[in-house]
Order: sequence, then C-alpha cells, then structure tokens
Amino acid sequence: MATDTFVDTSGLYALLVRRDGMHERARHLIEDARKKRRRFVTTDYVLDESATLLMARGHGHLLDALFEATLESKACRVEWTSPERFMFVTRFIMKHRDKKWSFTDCLSFTVMRELRLRDALTKDAHFEQAGFRAVLC
Repeated sequence: MATDTFVDTSGLYALLVRRDGMHERARHLIEDARKKRRRFVTTDYVLDESATLLMARGHGHLLDALFEATLESKACRVEWTSPERFMFVTRFIMKHRDKKWSFTDCLSFTVMRELRLRDALTKDAHFEQAGFRAVLC
C-alpha cells in the first residue's frame, strides 16, 4: 500500500471545485495516479468535513460528485472510524495539544501511519508538520 495516496478535505475540494487554485494540479495528480493504477484512501471524517465545506461555500451541487468519487469508486477506499480508533485518536490529539491540528487531521495522520502512507493530496501544511508529504503545498 506504500503507493496509495491519502486524500484530505482540501484535496477533495481542489479536485471538485474548478475555481480552486489547485484544481488543475489536483486533477493532473489524480489522472497520473489512475494511469499508474494507484489507489486513494480517505476517512469518514474527511468526507464529513468535505461535504460540510462544499455546502458552506455554496457548492452543494457537487455532493453527488464527492460521494461518487469516494464511496462508489473502486480507486478510493474509505477508512471508517471504529470506537477503538476514535479512542486512539483522542489520546493522540491530547499528546499533541501544542499543535493546531484538528481531530480530523489527527485521525488522518493515524490512518496514514496505520497504512504506511506517505503522500497526501492536501494543501494542509499540518500534514508536512506531522511528517507526511502534502502534494498540493
């Protein structure tokens, strides 16, 4: 799974919203990954955050595309948050309370470590802070 890429909220947003400054780069990275048969991983919390962001910014019409690209795609796997994983992340965020990381960020970092992923389709510098490669930064 080392070639899989994690997809964060800002990556999904960039991919779906044509006016986003990183739209073309995100689209190109997805196409390149598709050609190389690379897969994508995201979490239920990222989907929640992405749907909320799209609605808040007036892009509710893109919800179908969001869920098709993630829930219905063979190229994307959603990691679901179990009670055990949730508790692990609560301990993780408590250990890193000096950072400005969101709970969703901490869940993402946990999943990336579990799956040994290095790359994240994101503009969020927190991923770099946590030791990952943010491919849209």
